Amino acid sequence: MTDIKKLFIIIISIVGACQQVPTTDKIVDDFNAHPEHVLVAAHRSAHQNYPENSLASIKEAIRLGVDIIEIDVRKTSDDSLIIMHDRTLDRTTNSTGKVAELSFEDIRSLKLLHDEKPTEEQVLTLEEALLAAKGKVMVDIDFKLSEEADAIKTYELIKKLDMEHEVLFYLYDYKYIPQLHQLNPEIKLMPRAYSEEDVNAILKYDYIKIIHTDHKFYTDSLMTAMLDEGVRVWINALGTYDEMEEKSKNSGFDLLLQKHINVIQTDFPEELLTYLKGKDLHKKMKWSYPFHFFLSSVLTKE
Repeated sequence: MTDIKKLFIIIISIVGACQQVPTTDKIVDDFNAHPEHVLVAAHRSAHQNYPENSLASIKEAIRLGVDIIEIDVRKTSDDSLIIMHDRTLDRTTNSTGKVAELSFEDIRSLKLLHDEKPTEEQVLTLEEALLAAKGKVMVDIDFKLSEEADAIKTYELIKKLDMEHEVLFYLYDYKYIPQLHQLNPEIKLMPRAYSEEDVNAILKYDYIKIIHTDHKFYTDSLMTAMLDEGVRVWINALGTYDEMEEKSKNSGFDLLLQKHINVIQTDFPEELLTYLKGKDLHKKMKWSYPFHFFLSSVLTKE
């Protein structure tokens, strides 16, 4: 093999590797401009092989090419914002107790569990989680706190890290939309709707670009109306559809994709990505034709 062929092989490897990892800019562009692309959200990040809400699970989601990671925010007794789903440490760490009653130093010393076994992963701060995701994947912040001061603190952190366009701020009650929008209009809010009436109320806010919907009140006409307004429709595969996938490949995803939706949260992000790409419903990283053709022609010459 000639030196020039070796050089081109190195170039292909580097460029190819770079193109396989989408940047947040590309994901945000998909979010805003390509409603035909179904986005994949990894529930508590990609935790099939790693502890949920851990640094390893965030990195795995990025490696897989997930569009959005979902993380859960709670507060310690000394007001540190950390990533933890439950109110207690019992299920996810090698200790017990309420998150709100322990200091960050105490919680930081613990090990996160995977398959009920301790790992080397530690509980993250919100800032650490955001920095791990920055520029690589969008972040859905499931904000499990109720104090306005905590929301302000979170918004200030997002602004400090220059991540306003990379974050979705999840709201359990849409009535807080105006209050939070006023804090920082650049941060996308994702309110939860519990009924058709909720959806119609939320659609009155023209700056809302995504709504977390529910199977209980799903109708084709309602979801189509949302899509026609340029609003993304988020729905969970968690539970029924993911359980179907565990029993029979593609059975849950086939049923779910009969619905008018374009963001899916799942505990099986790798499987869902593979499924969507096979149906041409997810973005694909491709070579530009002239450059690929040029390199191929050079490498195949004797």
